[in-house]
Amino acid sequence: MLFSEDVFKRKNEYGGSIEVICGSMFSGKTEELIRRLKRAQIAKLSVEIFKPAADTRYHETAIVSHNANAIPSTPVESASAILLLGSNAQIVGVDEAQFFDDELPEVCNKLANKGIRVIVAGLDMDYSGKPFGPLPAIMAMAESVTKVHAVCVICGQPALYSYRLAAN
Repeated sequence: MLFSEDVFKRKNEYGGSIEVICGSMFSGKTEELIRRLKRAQIAKLSVEIFKPAADTRYHETAIVSHNANAIPSTPVESASAILLLGSNAQIVGVDEAQFFDDELPEVCNKLANKGIRVIVAGLDMDYSGKPFGPLPAIMAMAESVTKVHAVCVICGQPALYSYRLAAN
């Protein structure tokens, strides 16, 4: 799978990086991802943005924050599609990482080893506080991890994980 040698070479030879923005639902993950990607676009860097094809909550071809901030994105069925479609960009953004398949960590690593700055946002834990989806593996190899918190609507304290509303 992934070797520490890959990360060492990335930091010293390739110039790419992996950044993770994680936290609970309603914590501002997508908002922060959009902010970073828009800054890259202002800097005239080539940016490719991806989200799971199944994510059609707000828009089919854009990532949209809860406060309606949006940026166009490409919906993809699998992480391997990101590798194919994002290999020529300087910056690759990925939203809702928890809904991608287990290939996402390797895809992020390959892109970063090509000199690409990869920015990934998603849930790191499920409602019970357990690691969720491929994001914890990406966090382990990332150069930067930003953990954001929602506000608990019951007690007003920072929310460390998402509250489960449905029984199943």
